[in-house]
Amino acid sequence: MAEINKIYNEDCFVTMDRLSQNSADVILTSPFYNTNRKQGKSAVIKETAYKKYEKCPYIRYDKHIDNMTNNEYCEFTKTLFLKFDRILSKNGVVLYNLSYGNNNREGMFRAVNTVITETPFTIADVIVWKKKSAYPNCCSPNKLTRIWEFIFVFCRKAETDTFHCNKAVTSVRATGQKNYENIFNYIEAKNNDGVCPYNRSTFSTDLVKQLLDIYLPKDRESIVYDPFMGSGTTAAACKQFENCRYIGSEISENQVKWAEERLRNIDKKL
Repeated sequence: MAEINKIYNEDCFVTMDRLSQNSADVILTSPFYNTNRKQGKSAVIKETAYKKYEKCPYIRYDKHIDNMTNNEYCEFTKTLFLKFDRILSKNGVVLYNLSYGNNNREGMFRAVNTVITETPFTIADVIVWKKKSAYPNCCSPNKLTRIWEFIFVFCRKAETDTFHCNKAVTSVRATGQKNYENIFNYIEAKNNDGVCPYNRSTFSTDLVKQLLDIYLPKDRESIVYDPFMGSGTTAAACKQFENCRYIGSEISENQVKWAEERLRNIDKKL
């Protein structure tokens, strides 16, 4: 059994084997996008802080080289979601942040297709995350500058009408038909949480808080699992909710230490 409010320094598949069946109410993560310009080529990370490998711009993380082939990435995604099916609670959702890159525009779409055709999950919703600014800019003569990313909301195919969402009832018709508030599938949020010396692609607490406000069960203590915790952004957002606990996985020891110090500082402020 895994401890709550803990980031495990290990592969997420190891952590998920620790978790009890149906123990996570929400799985929320921003995985590696596999948009490496050196996709499919082998490389070895010899240093653990990216100031040591600035001459290797295709390396984003201190313990992961983002260069799977698309077939490898799809197979990895399939295995991941089959594990999600065991640990996710009934009517829970997977909030999955993805984007595509100029060097690999089809990988994201192939991975999503793998989820909906080869796992028990389907797309419940697609949220557009509009960032405050676009980066990188002006890198292509014919491709547009992307200022938004996707949040894919996955639920089990058997739960498309019952997955949890905090939409309030606004009125009830004489027939008993309920009308619900509008929550639009468009979120504007800060790009990221700033620089981490071991991760060039940090996540956005601003975004995570808005997502949890929509999908986190609030009538009980709920657990959020992030299999790619990175610098601790999902955990930082969970601390803003009274009955929310987190469990995370991160293969980088440096990032885990960074995240733990970050969370201790948040606790002092709270």
